[in-house]
Amino acid sequence: MSITDLCLKTSEIIKSASILSKDRFRKLSNDDIQLKAKNDLVSFVDIETEKYLIDKLGKLLPGSAFLAEESGYKATSDSDYKWIIDPIDGTTNYLHQLPMFSISVALQKNENTVMGLVYEVVNDEMFYATEGGAFLNRKQIRVSETSLFENALLATGFPVKNFEIIDDYLCIFKNLVLNTRGIRRMGSAAVDLAYVACGRFDGFFEFNLSPWDIAAGEYIVRKAGGRVSDFAGENNYLYGQQILASNFHLFEKLKEIVRLT
Repeated sequence: MSITDLCLKTSEIIKSASILSKDRFRKLSNDDIQLKAKNDLVSFVDIETEKYLIDKLGKLLPGSAFLAEESGYKATSDSDYKWIIDPIDGTTNYLHQLPMFSISVALQKNENTVMGLVYEVVNDEMFYATEGGAFLNRKQIRVSETSLFENALLATGFPVKNFEIIDDYLCIFKNLVLNTRGIRRMGSAAVDLAYVACGRFDGFFEFNLSPWDIAAGEYIVRKAGGRVSDFAGENNYLYGQQILASNFHLFEKLKEIVRLT
């Protein structure tokens, strides 16, 4: 099966998986919510959606391994393929009845990402990328052409789990607020990256993210013509807990400001 065919089938599985989150949206009670750690929430919807994805994707690509938010690492064989899954990216939004959350699925072959999909559930927007490019609902997308930093609209996420870096973060935040058109905080890193890929945002940065938060989105950005790195400009962003993404015009300036801390 080609990667293109695999991507199409994966998108169908993701849309089927989203039925549960759509059905239970704005219907959960506090009894349905568990606290994994401070500001780290999970519901049975996350868990059941992940189980569904692992089951269906495992059948789609037999023997493949999984790295998933709720169940951790599952190596079913010595397969070269690994799925990286976030069943609900934006769980806090979801549990607070805010309509901004997504399903994120990436596929790696020999540790290199070959496919990424981010499904923004409420708006029914499927962002995806393969070697052939990046797309939104089958229409090709590109990062923005914004070249002046003062015209840039950026996205970020607040460090709500590691407060040791809050002062550094606020310093960066202030600098960017003073020198750009504005900053948005959507609550889903996967969506933030997808929006960079299609030009809605000109750049994105965040601390303390896990691979399942960004594996699909960062690949979509790169295939849409953008740049992605850690704060030092290196490639240790998937497991290094810091990521910077933007178009080529703004990348160096954004990196310069983020590296001031």
